[in-house]
Amino acid sequence: MNPLQAQLVQTSFAKVQPIAGVAAELFYARLFELDPNLKPLFRGDMTEQGHKLMTMLGVAVANLTKPEVVMPALAKLGQSHAGYGVTEAHYETVGSALLWTLEKGLGEDFTSEVKQAWVAAYTVVADTMKAAAREHVARDSSLSVSHSGLK
Repeated sequence: MNPLQAQLVQTSFAKVQPIAGVAAELFYARLFELDPNLKPLFRGDMTEQGHKLMTMLGVAVANLTKPEVVMPALAKLGQSHAGYGVTEAHYETVGSALLWTLEKGLGEDFTSEVKQAWVAAYTVVADTMKAAAREHVARDSSLSVSHSGLK
């Protein structure tokens, strides 16, 4: 992700923040439309879940040029998502729902350059989270194997 793409993501996200609640509702509606099997992964108050989503996006977007800040947080998030049952395939669905939401929320401001910048940003986020999830699952698997050998 280059500096211009980071700036485009940050500028466009600033335009979405005033409608954060609506954007979150649109996102989850589209996510569950794309894959209804994801709905059971989300328990509890969806308004609160939407707030968490927009907060996490805000932190990631604000720190796009500071990988030392955002990468550890994304890795931790990826590990926790693995524990919730999130699979690598889910990241593609989430990315599609995110881009659709941004297109709806930004309207004509969602240019091809802005879209490509968001694709680049989401790719970094998703790749970091997936790698951390794989590492977490592998570590848990090796612990299970080593503990089962002790019996």
